[in-house]
Amino acid sequence: MVYSDFSLKKAKQTFGLTEHRALLFEQIPAIPMSKWLQETLNTSMYFALASSSEKARSEFMVVPLFFEIHKRNQSKFAMYSGETFDVDKDQGLTGECDFLFSKGEMTYTIQAPVFTLVEAKKKDIGEGIGQCVAQMIGAQLFNQQENNEIPEIYGCVTTGEAWQFLKLSGKDLTIDTIRYYFDNIEKILGVLQTIINRFC
Repeated sequence: MVYSDFSLKKAKQTFGLTEHRALLFEQIPAIPMSKWLQETLNTSMYFALASSSEKARSEFMVVPLFFEIHKRNQSKFAMYSGETFDVDKDQGLTGECDFLFSKGEMTYTIQAPVFTLVEAKKKDIGEGIGQCVAQMIGAQLFNQQENNEIPEIYGCVTTGEAWQFLKLSGKDLTIDTIRYYFDNIEKILGVLQTIINRFC
């Protein structure tokens, strides 16, 4: 078993999770895009929409937003892309994470606490939720192992065009009732900033 083998049903059964649907973020501020982000997306969107690969979509549509939010919060959090995150092979908590955020400055190795994981998918957000939940469980256990626990772990599954956020608190998994879309980038930036503000 690895992270990508988990469906939502399998993750809930394996780890004894209770699923909830609720609004995760209220009164989210809209963060205006910088000129750099606008220009970057004007170019990158052409390549992203012309490609059928998850890697291209994440590079061209997702990464620019993460760079933008990192520029606003320099040294507050580290962002890792495509890193192997092996926490507990016996439980299937092993494999690669598309994106992983941890508190503090960038280091060569992932440092606790890990507070957000993002999984990029080509088309179907639903098929990525189980994988993302398993990664969130992995982050929860990793933080415990490193004696740096935090009360919540956030996750996100995105196609680049649609963004679905999740929250894990203990055994309680909450899936946001709102799905955010790329035509409202300012709100997506606002959600990302809200998450960062809760930990950094």
